[in-house]
Amino acid sequence: MNGQEIVELCSKHSLFSWSATDAVNPLPIARAEGVYMYTADGHRLLDFNSQLMSVNIGHSHPRVIAAMKKACDGLIFSHPGTATEARARLSKRLADLTPGNINSFFYTLGGAEANENAIRAARLYTGRSKILARYRSYHGGTNATLQLTGDPRRWANEPGMPGVIRVMDPHPYNYSFGKTESEIVANNLTYLEEVIQYEGPHTIAAMFIETVTGTNGILPPPAGYLKGLRELLTKYGILLVCDEVMCGLGRTGKMFAFEYGGIVPDIVTLAKGLTSSYVPLGAMGVSDPIADHFHKNVFWGGLTYNAHPFCLEVADAVLQTLIDEDMVGNAARLQPVMTAEMEKLAKNHPSVLTHRNIGLFGTVELRKKKGSNEPLVPYNTSHPVMGKFSKALVEKGLFTINRWNAFMTNPPLCITEAQLREGFGIIDGALGVVDEVVE
Repeated sequence: MNGQEIVELCSKHSLFSWSATDAVNPLPIARAEGVYMYTADGHRLLDFNSQLMSVNIGHSHPRVIAAMKKACDGLIFSHPGTATEARARLSKRLADLTPGNINSFFYTLGGAEANENAIRAARLYTGRSKILARYRSYHGGTNATLQLTGDPRRWANEPGMPGVIRVMDPHPYNYSFGKTESEIVANNLTYLEEVIQYEGPHTIAAMFIETVTGTNGILPPPAGYLKGLRELLTKYGILLVCDEVMCGLGRTGKMFAFEYGGIVPDIVTLAKGLTSSYVPLGAMGVSDPIADHFHKNVFWGGLTYNAHPFCLEVADAVLQTLIDEDMVGNAARLQPVMTAEMEKLAKNHPSVLTHRNIGLFGTVELRKKKGSNEPLVPYNTSHPVMGKFSKALVEKGLFTINRWNAFMTNPPLCITEAQLREGFGIIDGALGVVDEVVE
């Protein structure tokens, strides 16, 4: 099919996520290799968002494709109550990779399902019902995880699972410029402890955080926040769940983002980069005390495709490739390159408000008025120029995600310095359309 035929049939016979179908103008993607993808009509696009911050090792890695073909000659499926070699190998690998006492894993088909099971595990283990979560967060699109989610995607799905207490993030949406990180951390943790006391610590099972906030702003935690949060929750017997579906497995320049804080959570959830999105897979990793509890007590969870052996084989090959090709190290090495390229954008374009990145996890925010700290648009709104900007990027050969007043810079971890600079060069050439509307 040509591109138009693909788009027309997809729009006629399928629904698109988070969208009214008539408002969608999807790219007709036919193939992808490395850091590039190609439309059905042959237009090459640098994938500057790793699709949904998930294709960490790059597209169609030959080593993993070979492993997938080999796996097709082996055990394709066995129900989740069985033991398989793929399950044994991947579980041992993850236990070795994950810091501290997180040594046991429950396998799902994605990040939302991993977080669903983390809710269940926390409640069963503690005997408590309430869950703390932050407003600037996204934890998945299922009934329960949408209630953990703070961003507006949950609104149309309310009411949902009860028992979620949402709290402010260290950085409010229009966070104050000029405050020190120690002030931000102290203020937030004082406020959080007050909420815990009002709610009753004995009623709260866990707090969920994205270790580095993803689609709600790529917000690395302020220095000292993770350690202070860990100590506060431990004080009240509340579990810490780090959602590393997006920021984990090398994206930030470390295998796990919580390593930056020198802490280990009680539960970690993974997906996306676990298989580089080649096949669906998620995982919930639990600390030894929680695992010991479920050695003696039933874990009330499970679906047909949990611990799917083919998906586990793919994950094992992806992680081996990630390690052997030092892609985590590459993300760390290219962090200052991305920062420098963002600084160039800020210097060249009055539309750039601020920027931030940790490893190859980045975003650039755009402003309304020259020299001001006012975002281009308020929270949860958009501006017609963002569509024009996105179109200009695609025409010039780059794909990424725009949201509200920002655009993402999250390429595959295999990207080279030259390719990274190529991407920012395309952005530099397209930002003029936004500069034109800055007051």
